[in-house]
Amino acid sequence: MNFTPLHDRVLVRRIESDEKTSGGLIIPETAKEKPQEGEVVAAGEGARKDSGELIPMAVKAGDHILFGKWSGTEVKIDGEDLLIMKESDILGLIGKAAKKKK
Repeated sequence: MNFTPLHDRVLVRRIESDEKTSGGLIIPETAKEKPQEGEVVAAGEGARKDSGELIPMAVKAGDHILFGKWSGTEVKIDGEDLLIMKESDILGLIGKAAKKKK
């Protein structure tokens, strides 16, 4: 993939949710909500303070994240549907990535 986000933006691949509820009901495609969980594909170098000092990103490629329902801009890169969002739209890390940050 030939795309690198700039500044404090991240490129995210949505992680699809299960097609069944915990009770075993199958959710039709039209009733599904878009997942709010994803994997960071690429991240920019970070934002800059007014003084020009770099504020490094808290996430990196491979991190599993949770983001807001209406976060990001949908784009198609190399035939794949992805999201570009600011780091501030990310609500938190999920799984191993979250444990490493402690």
